[in-house]
Amino acid sequence: MTFSLAIVGRPNVGKSTLFNRLVGRRLALVDDQPGVTRDLREGEGKLGDLRFTVIDTAGLEEATDDSLQGRMRRLTERAVDMADVCLFMIDARVGVTPTDEIFAEILRKRSKHVILAANKAEGAAADAGVLEAYGLGLGEPLRLSAEHGEGMPELYSVLMPLSDGFAERAAEEAPETEVELSEEDGDDIDTALPEITDKKPLQIAVVGRPNAGKSTLINKILGEDRLLTGPEAGITRDAISVRLDWDGTPMRIFDTAGMRKRAKIQEKLEKLSVSDGLRAVKFAEVVVVLLDAAIPFEQQDLRIADLAEREGRAVVVAVNKWDVEEHKQEKLRDLKEAFDRLLPQLRGAPLVTVSAKTGRGLDRLNAAILKAWEVWNRRVSTGQLNRWLEGMVSSHPPPAPQGKRIKLRYMTQAKTRPPGFVVMCSHPDKMPDSYTRYLVNGLREAFDMPGTPVRLYMRGQGDRNPYKGRREKNAGALKKHLGKRKG
Repeated sequence: MTFSLAIVGRPNVGKSTLFNRLVGRRLALVDDQPGVTRDLREGEGKLGDLRFTVIDTAGLEEATDDSLQGRMRRLTERAVDMADVCLFMIDARVGVTPTDEIFAEILRKRSKHVILAANKAEGAAADAGVLEAYGLGLGEPLRLSAEHGEGMPELYSVLMPLSDGFAERAAEEAPETEVELSEEDGDDIDTALPEITDKKPLQIAVVGRPNAGKSTLINKILGEDRLLTGPEAGITRDAISVRLDWDGTPMRIFDTAGMRKRAKIQEKLEKLSVSDGLRAVKFAEVVVVLLDAAIPFEQQDLRIADLAEREGRAVVVAVNKWDVEEHKQEKLRDLKEAFDRLLPQLRGAPLVTVSAKTGRGLDRLNAAILKAWEVWNRRVSTGQLNRWLEGMVSSHPPPAPQGKRIKLRYMTQAKTRPPGFVVMCSHPDKMPDSYTRYLVNGLREAFDMPGTPVRLYMRGQGDRNPYKGRREKNAGALKKHLGKRKG
């Protein structure tokens, strides 16, 4: 998904019909009655070789109050602000209405890329409406028929150059993960860490539940009130990135919306915000899970931390609002015990207490982030790994399921960011998960890799055999003679 496309326009101009065509399924309800669509709906759009996120919006109404139409309009305006490209649809058979002119003016101010489309443009009856569309000042209108699929090649030709630009931006911003190592790289442990520069800053995502103090923390790090804060939960709705030099280290920090349980999310707006926050986690190298000291390690906190681990990102756990905590030592001891018990997959990850309000603990947080990033890039030589593996096997040999002895032959590091290791062994499919966890925990302790996700892959010698699976059925010594007889 390189970019997002929001389809906007008056009610009943054919937005949902086009949405269904782009996603290839009838996901959105379609009817002749205007105002059927009230919520935002996201789908995976496909047009030729283009892949993008398409958003179906409610029809734009001239209502700004708290009525249903007013709330629908605010939701649509929100989708316009979040989307990379807006497709503004008018009804070519009706022509340009005063409402269309109002919304065209709004789009000129709020959206960087606007594509004007005249829908229902099949036949000569739509010619007058298409000509009127030029007067909106949004460029040449595309003649479309969402119902019959006309004009899709023209839409593709307009979206293609925009897609290339967004793909380049995504490639620049995306962190380098799952970096594969050759066998020579695996032996070279003196290879320097990737350099953090202004062009490639260290990317950090601050995630957590609503009102944990994420925006306040980033404002304190910046030294200015850049982000809107307040006592109300759910103020931040966009995943906003800010650039800064934190103690001499170039960084890009993503402030994300608070993530609640799915069952408690009622507003579509909040759903968009949470999905935006999840995307920010994928763009980050280090994820800071911010907890509230008063109610730490709730179920949602654990899910957020587990998500970061599954995405293979380095994790730092920060406990905010430490300035109002009275029994600090007892609380800290309880926090560490709960952390080890509830998040065993992140055993040893940094746990830092901070106060976003006063700024205490920010130096420790900075050091923990840099340490977690360093461990995330850790390399171990093949010689060290195999000496360690020999010791682990001698102290605790692998099991023999169904009487088949599993022999661990050798081990090497295949990837970094996060560290990934390959163990060549016999019967890899029969290796129990408990023994894999035993090896992963041993790796963390022996090579000082606390907290970072560690990937361990079991492979058999047969995986390298180029002729594996190529043996013909009923192949044998007499095969060649039988073949000659048939001829």
